[in-house]
Amino acid sequence: MQPLANVTSLKPAARSGAVQLAGVGQVYKTSGEGVLAVSDVSFEVRPGRFVVLVGPSGCGKSSLLMMMAGLRHPTSGTILVSGAPIADPDPNRVGVVFQEPSLFPWLTAEENVEFPLTLRGVAKKDRRAKAQEALQLVGLEGFGERHPHELSGGMKQRVSIARGLVQDPPVLLMDEPFAALDEQTRMTMGDELLRIWAATGKTIVFVTHSLTEAVYLADEVIVMSPRPGRIVDRLEVALPRPRTFEMLSGDVFGGLRDRIWRHIRKSA
Repeated sequence: MQPLANVTSLKPAARSGAVQLAGVGQVYKTSGEGVLAVSDVSFEVRPGRFVVLVGPSGCGKSSLLMMMAGLRHPTSGTILVSGAPIADPDPNRVGVVFQEPSLFPWLTAEENVEFPLTLRGVAKKDRRAKAQEALQLVGLEGFGERHPHELSGGMKQRVSIARGLVQDPPVLLMDEPFAALDEQTRMTMGDELLRIWAATGKTIVFVTHSLTEAVYLADEVIVMSPRPGRIVDRLEVALPRPRTFEMLSGDVFGGLRDRIWRHIRKSA
């Protein structure tokens, strides 16, 4: 009998939660002409990592995220999630949280979280239990019967995160989810997201324009150039976890933020 293979020898891309991009490009057609939005982007996100994409407006950050979600197809290159190509939305592998919560106003918070499970035909009892578990995870236990108009901006975004988590995908993609919030709520939501990430072990790819937010949240920050978007730098954030507000005034934090800003300022 042959010995069992050592699972640690498997390539990261074959493990649940790994994301790989190789030579990814995106061309948009406008008025019959092609506009190169993203060019030759390659990187790997290991399972359980928190990676943040930053760059000037229009550099293709959101386009990359949509391609990783299977909502757009790359014009060139390949994208693998958990070792398999992602060609269409697959909520079992990838959850997505957008800048706007996009909640149905006529549904309660719990029903909004249940909605993806309803589409899949999951039994009412099971989807309710999963929705309640997801709401508890994001700190909204007891708010399941509230409608969106009864919730604050931060609470609505928590519902959106719960909806992204309810099918328990190994990868969570987040496109500027806190951009519309005030600074105080934004910092609080960042801490909450780190708590959820630590509790679930998800792989997170997060897009933001905030350099402070990027360094505060990330294991690694990927910096992109103006259109066509290319990777111009990758920074490991060697700050201990859990992160604290006091780190923002430290030399390491400031040095990382300044390094990102120099890239963006140069491209302005």
